[in-house]
Amino acid sequence: MDLSNLKAPKPNQKNKKRVGRGVGSGTGRKSGRGQKGQKSISGYTHKPHFEGGQMPLQRRIPKFGFKNHFRTEYKALNLEVVDDFIERGKLETTITLDDLRNAGLVGKQELVKLLGRGEIDKKIDIEVHAYSKSAGEKVEKAGGTITTIDK
Repeated sequence: MDLSNLKAPKPNQKNKKRVGRGVGSGTGRKSGRGQKGQKSISGYTHKPHFEGGQMPLQRRIPKFGFKNHFRTEYKALNLEVVDDFIERGKLETTITLDDLRNAGLVGKQELVKLLGRGEIDKKIDIEVHAYSKSAGEKVEKAGGTITTIDK
C-alpha cells in the first residue's frame, strides 16, 4: 500500500460535475466554456508555451553565452574517495576501470578524471582517462603509478 492507493471515505467523495445537462443544472447550454472564442469549441487542444499569439517568454528572453558541443565531459574522482574505498575493502591497490564501475564510483560510459583532493599514503596502480597534475604528484610520491586510457 502506498499514497497512490489511498481513497477518501464515501461521504467525502464528490461526484464528477456533469456539464451540458440542461439549464437547471448550472452548467447547461454553454457548459461552462463562456461565450465565443477558440476555447469554447470542441476539439480545442492547448499547446504548451502558447501565449495567445503574443511573443512567447522563451523567445522574449535574450540568449547569451557559448556552449561547446565538442567538450569532453569527465567524471571527477578524488584521491580521498579512492583512499576511503581502499580502506573499506571495496577496492584493491591495483585499480582498473572495471573495478571503479563495480564499486559504483563511475557509470558505464563515463570518462574518469583523477583529481588531487585528499591525501593517499598507499602505493596504488590506477588506470583512468585523465588526471590532474596534483593527483599525479601525490600518487607518484606514494610510490604508485597512473595509466591513462584512450577514450
